[in-house]
Amino acid sequence: MDIPLFVAVLIGIAALLVGAVVCGFICFRLGVQHRIKTAEAQFESAEKEAARIVEEAGEKAETMKKTALVEAKDEIYKLRTNAEKEVQRLKNDAERELKERRSEVSRSERRIQQKEENLDKKNDKLEKLEEQLHQKHKKADEKVAEAEQLKQSQMDILERISGFTTEQAKDHLLQLLDTELNHDKALLISAYEQKLKDDCDEKARQYISLAIARLAADTVSETAVSVVAIPSDEMKGRIIGREGRNIRALETMTGVDLIIDDTPEVITLSCFDHVRREIARIALERLIQDGRIHPARIEETVEKARREVELRIKQEGERAVLETNVNGLNHELIRLIGRLKYRTSYRQNVLNHSIEVAHLAGIMASELGVDAALARRAGLLHDIGKALDHEIEGSHVQIGVDVCKKYKENSEVIHAIEAHHGDVECRTVIAALVQAADAISAARPAARSENYENYIKRLEKLEEICCSYSGVEKSYAIQAGREVRIMIKPEQISDDDMTVLARDIAKKIEDEMEYPGQIKINLIRESRVIDYAK
Repeated sequence: MDIPLFVAVLIGIAALLVGAVVCGFICFRLGVQHRIKTAEAQFESAEKEAARIVEEAGEKAETMKKTALVEAKDEIYKLRTNAEKEVQRLKNDAERELKERRSEVSRSERRIQQKEENLDKKNDKLEKLEEQLHQKHKKADEKVAEAEQLKQSQMDILERISGFTTEQAKDHLLQLLDTELNHDKALLISAYEQKLKDDCDEKARQYISLAIARLAADTVSETAVSVVAIPSDEMKGRIIGREGRNIRALETMTGVDLIIDDTPEVITLSCFDHVRREIARIALERLIQDGRIHPARIEETVEKARREVELRIKQEGERAVLETNVNGLNHELIRLIGRLKYRTSYRQNVLNHSIEVAHLAGIMASELGVDAALARRAGLLHDIGKALDHEIEGSHVQIGVDVCKKYKENSEVIHAIEAHHGDVECRTVIAALVQAADAISAARPAARSENYENYIKRLEKLEEICCSYSGVEKSYAIQAGREVRIMIKPEQISDDDMTVLARDIAKKIEDEMEYPGQIKINLIRESRVIDYAK
């Protein structure tokens, strides 16, 4: 039976596929076996190579071990050799140092032995010298005793010759020594005072003279009364008024006493307060000019006069501030300064005195190189308390300090006010300048006056202090108490004692008296011998 063609093709293809698979499997098995054989051959070769490498490494290690062992032995040998050399060197150094120490000890022992021998010799000499000194001391004691006997005999002879005992001679020597000491003390005082005068007087004279020369101020003398002229005596009756109502109204409103007496065409106003007296004077003059005098008109006129005086006080304060070139003052202080226009001290106008002190202090401050503006300010305000001392209890110094503290014035100005009469010690140059300027202004000729009774008491007190010292014969106060001449008993006070006595008198006057300016102490010692030719 014939097989179809496609079946034959399929069988052929299947046979080819089976053959290909079988051939592939056979080839795979053959390849695997070949690889296994190749791998086994490579493994065997690698084992041989490893065995060879291990063998070579062992041989190299053995060689290196032997080489290292040889090098170590060489190093040990070198170290041992160096150590032996170092030990030998140290041993040699120690032996050499030991020898040096032994030689030094030997030399020291020899020196000590020599010193001991020298000390023994010196001890022997000292013993001999001590023996000689003992002998000399014994002889000296004998001679001292002999000298004492000789001295006593000479003292006895001197006492018989001089007529003095030992105690009297001592007193005489002490008296001579005291005289010499007084002489030396007087010389020292004179030299010291002369030095101070040479150093200080010239500068002080220069500054003060310059200040006074540059300042010219008029002196205003006022009293406690004012006089008002009237056109006729008929006006006195109108001023008194019916049953005295006009004069009572005027006195009540002004606080001033009106003195109407027999003095023709004048009325006297009396009051310690210059401001009230000035108000009363202005009001009375205007009433006299107007002619209408009755209580209502008096009240109106007095009020106008009071306003005018207040304005004048303000203007005077501003004028003083402008004249002294003092800036930044509180307006109340300016008003108080203006009130000083109507205040006097020992008949010296206090406002003019304050302006004068301000100028003097400013000029001296400029010469000394300190703050002239501050000095003028302190000088202008130094007597500000006198504007209120009739209204407030206390001294014008304390009142001035309190007022300036109230209006936050400069602390140096307050200190100058507090110190200008010496109530406290001056701590600043400004305070010292204000104190000096105040004394200059008050003590210059014609600046002040005092009543006759106080003047006489002051001069009597001055002479009494001078006469209270032993050895003073008489004393005379001259030049209005600015100089005192003292006559000395020449037999009691020596020339040297006069210097000390003058210093003591000046100190006592400063402690016990109050006076303007300074007082010159002039001691006069003279000896007079009188004889007659017959």
